[in-house]
Amino acid sequence: MKFIKDINEGDNVQGVYFCKKKDELRTKTDKPYFSMTLQDKTGTIDAKVWDIYSGGIGDFEALDFIYISGQVTKFQSALQLNIGRVRKCEEGEYNVADYMPTSEKDIEEMYSSLLAFVSSVKNEHLREIAESFFIKDEAFIKEFKNHSAAKSVHHGFIGGLLEHTLSVVTAADFYAKHYPVLNRDLLITAAALHDAGKVTELTAFPENDYSDEGQLLGHIYVGAEMIGEKCRELGNVPAKLERELKHCILAHHGKLEFGSPKKPALMEALALSYIDDMDAKMETFKEALEAPAGENGWLGFNRLLDSNIRKVSGTDE
Repeated sequence: MKFIKDINEGDNVQGVYFCKKKDELRTKTDKPYFSMTLQDKTGTIDAKVWDIYSGGIGDFEALDFIYISGQVTKFQSALQLNIGRVRKCEEGEYNVADYMPTSEKDIEEMYSSLLAFVSSVKNEHLREIAESFFIKDEAFIKEFKNHSAAKSVHHGFIGGLLEHTLSVVTAADFYAKHYPVLNRDLLITAAALHDAGKVTELTAFPENDYSDEGQLLGHIYVGAEMIGEKCRELGNVPAKLERELKHCILAHHGKLEFGSPKKPALMEALALSYIDDMDAKMETFKEALEAPAGENGWLGFNRLLDSNIRKVSGTDE
């Protein structure tokens, strides 16, 4: 089996892949075909079965592990795998760990680092709120450690939510030292909890897709509600402090058009919105750099970055 990150245009590919998505569509001439997304731990690739009634096309569904044979072409600057033969695999033909993208960093080490930041919060109410999630809520902890931070755009892998959160908290700690006017306790707590709602917004792997709550409510609203629930359970959190923490969560996308119900009205909320945006974009660029580059290192247009991007000179030398 060839991992997806190593697939290039013109390759003949045979092996087992995870069918993350499968849709039956029709061409302009009304001919049925399958449009699929195949996945392994290194990424995803668009795939098509143009002749679904061929004798080489067996029965399979989305979320099955499938053995495929096909050829890689390029369509609209993206790789596409055209499949000629496919069958559903049986247990024992694959190792699940090869197909679920996972953080390259140690999950337990990252979580220990996050807990160290939580314990450094001096305000007892903010620390208790953070501890109610990250120390006392076993169900939340399990979900948080294994969730992705997004369906596809950045940190879309097991441990991605933890990796992104730790990165945001680490940067928040730096900002608080560089700009002493910031309330460090509020900023660190908000950074640790800014994406807590994603454990509800996104389903667990292998699906890693938007839940009903995610589609209808979104992680920003859900996260603020989760904080409100913890504050009610604690029973002693000052209402003003609860509002300030919730505001940081509600405003952490920075702009209304980016999904935030509120624009930042506190300096801590403003700082968090910039840190979160920076980390998401840096990870998006990092993941893009892992793809094969074209002539002179150009990688093509990236929607999230809103720019045609390329590798810096000398990175492949």
